[in-house]
Amino acid sequence: MRNLTLMTDLYQLTMMNGYFTSNTHKRIAVFDLFFRAQSQINYAVMAGLAQAIEYIQNLKFTKDDIKYLKSLNLFDENFIHYLKTFRFTGDIWAVEEGEVVFPSQPILIVRAPIVEAQLIETTLLNIINHQTLIASKAARIVEAAGNAQVLEFGLRRAQGPDAGIYGTRAAMLGGCSGTSNVLSAKLFNIMVKGTHGHSWVMSFDTELQAFRAFADSYPDNCLLLVDTFDTLKSGIPNAITVFNELVAKGHRPLGIRLDSGDLAYLSKKARAMLDEAGFKDAIIFASNDIDEHLIEQLKMQEAKIDVYGVGTRLITSHSMPSLGGVYKLSSIQKADDSFKDVMKFSENADKMTNPGFKNLYRIYSTDNGMALADLIALQGEDIPKPLTLTHPIERYKTTHLADYQIRALLKPIFLKGKLVYNVPSLEESIAFSAQERSRFWEEYKRLSRPHIYKVNLSDGLYALKQSIIEAKK
Repeated sequence: MRNLTLMTDLYQLTMMNGYFTSNTHKRIAVFDLFFRAQSQINYAVMAGLAQAIEYIQNLKFTKDDIKYLKSLNLFDENFIHYLKTFRFTGDIWAVEEGEVVFPSQPILIVRAPIVEAQLIETTLLNIINHQTLIASKAARIVEAAGNAQVLEFGLRRAQGPDAGIYGTRAAMLGGCSGTSNVLSAKLFNIMVKGTHGHSWVMSFDTELQAFRAFADSYPDNCLLLVDTFDTLKSGIPNAITVFNELVAKGHRPLGIRLDSGDLAYLSKKARAMLDEAGFKDAIIFASNDIDEHLIEQLKMQEAKIDVYGVGTRLITSHSMPSLGGVYKLSSIQKADDSFKDVMKFSENADKMTNPGFKNLYRIYSTDNGMALADLIALQGEDIPKPLTLTHPIERYKTTHLADYQIRALLKPIFLKGKLVYNVPSLEESIAFSAQERSRFWEEYKRLSRPHIYKVNLSDGLYALKQSIIEAKK
């Protein structure tokens, strides 16, 4: 595990120093990590918790860290001494990896001495923001692909090695089936896939020679890239020639890959040519700047594509470069040890935060097990049956539920600095994510003008919020 303790913004350390020198560093603070609504996304898939746990477990200032911080001449000597034995001693609750989450919901809550809670803000946001962003993009692509398989092929376009490695892992949580990234496949026990590039074809005297050489090397896993010169006039005919030669030797070809041109037109032509040649089971693999919107258009044109290799637009979340996650104080211990619940004010109601120490619940139908709504409530608040759900801002909008199933989404991860959460394997988290995504109606997940999923405030939380607003007037 890497020590990422200094991977933080300087102002976290200067605030920590200020808390320490003012003797307020031991006050318990509650922070909520959540993301704000954006037009490009209506839901997200939680990712990054496993790496966040590793970060917290390895949180300590090394001798070299201390030496460097002293050299900045910014910090009190007693604070520097305090950092030598610094460890995280607080509590963390979080939504599990793979869970479907929505804007403004607390997906991770920290309750710790403020000096500790302040330090971890930047790195938690870095990890959760990035991986949740990529998992969410992958989920949209996989949803658009329907029965077609989606593979993550973005390593060469990722913003650095970590973005490539952990982006791959996040893409698996979003529903991708495999990756071209060999290191990620090794680290996370993921299926690794790949064929050959255009350079392979161009390195031979003829396309047919290149295809035959590849088939000789991989007779039982032969998938040929057919668009180096002319897809329909040479690529597919040459592939069919090689496929026939493979069959004569007792092998079965895998299929072809299209990486340029009009994918809808070419895939339909390719399907007809392969079928006519007796290769109805040969798959058609498509790549080339694919995302959920292109896949949706290809399906409307009845493209014959079995597998999508999605690279740049997935690994960089091309249409939405940032999740917009934030980390906001919601409660702070006072000098008399009581707690003051706080909130951020804004002229924009959507940017006003929710105060207090909270929990997050998902409510399901007892008839079919599908998700009905989410409820943000205060810790310890009773959730009644029957239940009336009320819009967090437009309070005249209500939904009455006579009966329902309910599940708390926030799980204890660290208590008093000790890891209490049994971290699931990636395989388990992938299965969990697929299960939870299936419990949302398609209307909530569609790309264009999705139905808005209800995220409500409990009566207790709404009353607390209003009391703080009134007190400010």
